[in-house]
Amino acid sequence: MTRQQNDDQQILARISEFVNDEQELRERHRRGELAGEEERRRLRELEVALDQCWDLLRQRRARSLAGEDPGAAEVRPPDQVEGYLQ
Repeated sequence: MTRQQNDDQQILARISEFVNDEQELRERHRRGELAGEEERRRLRELEVALDQCWDLLRQRRARSLAGEDPGAAEVRPPDQVEGYLQ
């Protein structure tokens, strides 16, 4: 496995962790272990982190396709990745 593939796999693993965390938060709220306000705040934090990870992965893949160094991609600030249109 190349370094790029390994780095991409690490990003994908982090995405998977965030998705699992999101599911756990929702389940804890459903069981009454977490207040709605706390759940919403923490879910929002996870959404931002997920958006940053997906953006980083897209940057890396685009750089690779363009013949550039994918390692030069950087995590963008929340206000930038959250401003994208879906």
